[in-house]
Amino acid sequence: MAAAVRLEAVNAGYNGVPVLHDISLSIEPGERVAIMGRSGAGKTTLLNTIYRHYADSVALIPQASALVANLSVFHNVFMGCLDRHSTLYNLRTLIWPPAAEIKAVTRVLGAVGLEDKLFARAGELSGGQQQRTSVARAMLNGRPIVLGDEPVSALDRVQAREVLRLLSERHETKVFALHDIRLALEHTDRIVLLEDGRIALDEPSAALSYERLLPHFGDELR
Repeated sequence: MAAAVRLEAVNAGYNGVPVLHDISLSIEPGERVAIMGRSGAGKTTLLNTIYRHYADSVALIPQASALVANLSVFHNVFMGCLDRHSTLYNLRTLIWPPAAEIKAVTRVLGAVGLEDKLFARAGELSGGQQQRTSVARAMLNGRPIVLGDEPVSALDRVQAREVLRLLSERHETKVFALHDIRLALEHTDRIVLLEDGRIALDEPSAALSYERLLPHFGDELR
């Protein structure tokens, strides 16, 4: 079976500044992988690199929810499937959403507990609600690989567990940058730890523990 994601000796950075160094990573279809490490270790850059290589297969949940504040929650979620329709259809939906699209968006919003916010302005939502809206957009997108850059950082642990469960149900392969060690151990099969832009650890979650991982985060989690 072909890997869902395969990177070979990849280097990446921004504006001439190197961030990732000689990254080789293979992720099989169906895996749940946590990308972990201290702030600045390269987690976001790694997710963006995967996205650039596999954009046609990826539903992306960016770290900043990337919502259009002046548009409704409906329209922000609908953006997850813009590429499935013509420009004319998308423009018409902006003005007069078809009943079928309203139903589809309402369904994914219901899964994240936001169906009552369907036509609220995205800019009026709390941080946690914006994050769940971004999750709903990825769920509507429905591509086989979901990349989440701290997709539950604004949620309490109960909500976070539910969102990670929903994403696992909706997408075949899951890759999440996470900063919560316990959530990573509970909700992923494998943990890839970055240090200074390099892979310092790549092991099954079942073989790891909170106590073993904690020292890699210095004072960030103390």
